[in-house]
Amino acid sequence: MARPGFFFIDTNGIIREKFFEAKYRERFSGNNLLSKLFPELGEEVASTTEAPHLRLALEQSDRTAFPGGIVTLTAEVQLPPDVHVYAPGTQDYKPIKLVIDPASEIELRAAIYPASKTLFLPAIKERVPVFTGAFRIREDVKISSAAEFSNALGNDGKPLTITGKLEYQACDSKICFLPESVPVQWHVQALPLDRQRAPEEIRHK
Repeated sequence: MARPGFFFIDTNGIIREKFFEAKYRERFSGNNLLSKLFPELGEEVASTTEAPHLRLALEQSDRTAFPGGIVTLTAEVQLPPDVHVYAPGTQDYKPIKLVIDPASEIELRAAIYPASKTLFLPAIKERVPVFTGAFRIREDVKISSAAEFSNALGNDGKPLTITGKLEYQACDSKICFLPESVPVQWHVQALPLDRQRAPEEIRHK
């Protein structure tokens, strides 16, 4: 059974990245790989929102996907100067968190956060991990490869709305604002698998 995989090779012929899945029904699209290697090129902005104390852009690697296909969902956060949010791993503060709602049509993977920076709080003499400026939170979502779901797609497929929320608490140099929860959603068209056989004259015999 063929198992799809990809290598990213630079101009010197050196392998820089590899992408392989353990299960043959789980597949990355070409655009999905571009979004991982070059987010500015491979991701399409789905919507933007002016949320309290930040600007939020929702992006996705693919608008369409087949059963077993993996779509990368991204929340790009832009914070004003002198504003920070707490990173995962902080103690006694509410860290920023991307939460995708579970659904039978999708399988969720762990969200990926960027590297944080350490901020020293002179008033309480603490060092805490934070995010500042612009950063991305990404999460891979696999479209269900269950036979029941695949068989229900018909000829035209099925639109999927993936929902969730972004939770965070923003602070500046003087005050920590109340925690916020901003709803987020992405739209993906799940397409049926191509089950048509190749013309007989080009089949391997």
